[in-house]
Amino acid sequence: MFDLGCAKPDAWPDSEEYSPNSVANDATHCLTEDFCVLNSEHYFVRCVLEVPLIGAPGESFGFGVWSTLSKKNFEIYRETFDSGEQGELGPWFGWFSNRLKGYSDTFNLKCRVHPQAGRQRPWIELEPSGHPLAQESRDGITYERLLEIYAAYGHRIADGGRA
Repeated sequence: MFDLGCAKPDAWPDSEEYSPNSVANDATHCLTEDFCVLNSEHYFVRCVLEVPLIGAPGESFGFGVWSTLSKKNFEIYRETFDSGEQGELGPWFGWFSNRLKGYSDTFNLKCRVHPQAGRQRPWIELEPSGHPLAQESRDGITYERLLEIYAAYGHRIADGGRA
């Protein structure tokens, strides 16, 4: 089992080439491994959305995704990033900032961003709704559903890896 990740927020119009995280300290437009600033108007952080596996207690599949934050919360998160002392911050409101394959449109789902201590990426909690991703992140998915998600991303596990 492996996680899947999004290299950038879907709103980012430029290259997926990362600048160093330190660039986010005063940049008006940048993409780093953990931060994204779009024209000094939109602020994003890289997060993880955990989806539990049904029938496998304690096991989950993760999507590496991006969420918006307000400028104020983005600055708090960025300023405390290197210390790893973020476990007491948040949760903060955000907008889910990626479209995930295998789901109806996931862009701009309401979410809560939960910073974690020890330089762990924040985890995302989707607002309860009827959206399939929100339901699956809450209730879990079967192993068969996980294989469907992998297949949507071009990973054919069930047939020996043939695409």
